[in-house]
Amino acid sequence: GGEYLVECPTGSGQMMSCLGVAEFLSERLIGLFEPKESGIGGRPSLRVHKKMATDPHFKDYCLFYEHFHGDNGRGVGAAHQTGWTGLIAKLIQASGVSTQTESPKLARRQ
Repeated sequence: GGEYLVECPTGSGQMMSCLGVAEFLSERLIGLFEPKESGIGGRPSLRVHKKMATDPHFKDYCLFYEHFHGDNGRGVGAAHQTGWTGLIAKLIQASGVSTQTESPKLARRQ
């Protein structure tokens, strides 16, 4: 429910409901796969693969890594199989449904 609040992100002093925390974490995870203009361009998860970030034949493909670097989002670990990170599709789908129904916070993503 909305009455139980926790600090998110930790150390920020900002209090959020559990739903707010879930939306915040979903946005961060989705952001790993979204193309960015800063740096080398491309997706943060592909930060070390300049060809995947800039080549017109590869830039629209995603690799689903086992883990992600906590500071820069770079994918680490195996990338040859779609494991738990393939669930990002469900988060993207849920964020679209959420923006249409109840969440003004995620609506800004469109």
